[in-house]
Amino acid sequence: MERRAFVRGAGLAGVLAAGIAPAVHAQANIRWRLASSFPKSLDTIHGAADTLAKAVGEMSGGRFQITVAAPGEIVPAFGVDDAVSNGTVEMAHTAPYYFVGKDETFAFGTAVPFGLNMRQNMAWKMDGNGMKLMNEFYASRNLVAFVGGDTGAQMGGFWRREIKSLADLKGQKMRIGGFGGRIMERIGAVPQMIPGGEIYQALERGTIDAAEWVGPYDDEKLGLQRVAPFYAYPGFWEGGAQLEFWVNKRAYDGLSAENKAILETAATHAATVMTARYDHRNPAALKKLVAGGTRLFRFPKDVMDAAFKASQEVYAEISGKNPAFKKVHDDYMAFRRDANLWFRFSEASFDDFMQQQRL
Repeated sequence: MERRAFVRGAGLAGVLAAGIAPAVHAQANIRWRLASSFPKSLDTIHGAADTLAKAVGEMSGGRFQITVAAPGEIVPAFGVDDAVSNGTVEMAHTAPYYFVGKDETFAFGTAVPFGLNMRQNMAWKMDGNGMKLMNEFYASRNLVAFVGGDTGAQMGGFWRREIKSLADLKGQKMRIGGFGGRIMERIGAVPQMIPGGEIYQALERGTIDAAEWVGPYDDEKLGLQRVAPFYAYPGFWEGGAQLEFWVNKRAYDGLSAENKAILETAATHAATVMTARYDHRNPAALKKLVAGGTRLFRFPKDVMDAAFKASQEVYAEISGKNPAFKKVHDDYMAFRRDANLWFRFSEASFDDFMQQQRL
């Protein structure tokens, strides 16, 4: 009898009894490190990396382990791009728009002012050209990206005083990340880039006049309401803020097909869980903030109009000098046009009706 036929017929017990060892292609255990850009205290946004690491470990039977490091434990919050690119760590969980100072194209990895909402972001990245285009852009930086969760539409930050008109923005020092800072600067504010873990201290000391982070659940955890009583909406610079998991390309290429599938599946799972946590936890957190004295205000129309006009000007200027930005921008905006047409008849009309009901 052929050895292969005998192994098939005898089963594992028969093979062992006969003293024939089956061919086993053992995979070496993998140990990676992931650097997060987000404070460990925020179980939603930092927690997405923990969710990914847990899923990878479980799906691989413990053979593929990822250790998550908070900002400062290996590299600073805004140092994760270089750390992954040069192989200091194998992975990062970050908001790509933190790095627009290096190239404005990074912004499309997270959000641009008056861009896509959460649902549209996921559709553009996962079924449209979004992730393909971003990975083309990242290739020269030795990065491979996967979806890393979306916060949904964000709030407009905590302010020391209410903004009642465009004139009130003039000279206001605001902590704001990514592309939003450029737009706020155009309409009179003074943007400041500060890591999440340092926002409270800056606002408390008066180094800044306002600070945006994400939304009620995270903002309340950071304690921003204790040092600034006014809470703005909407965060028009982040209609849906998408995070990403970045992987060192050489490390990724070294994975087996099985482990690549495990990593991508775990990233998608972590992204879904993170978004669900925000949508579940933000309503109660907003009620708690208002009950504690936080005063909500909506950005006035002249602020919104000026910001929208400024954003279109900035996109045109950058597209004229940055071919990578223009390539992604043109695809993104074409997708936005069609997506908004559909949402106008579906999500928006349904939401508008439901929000008028007293349930």
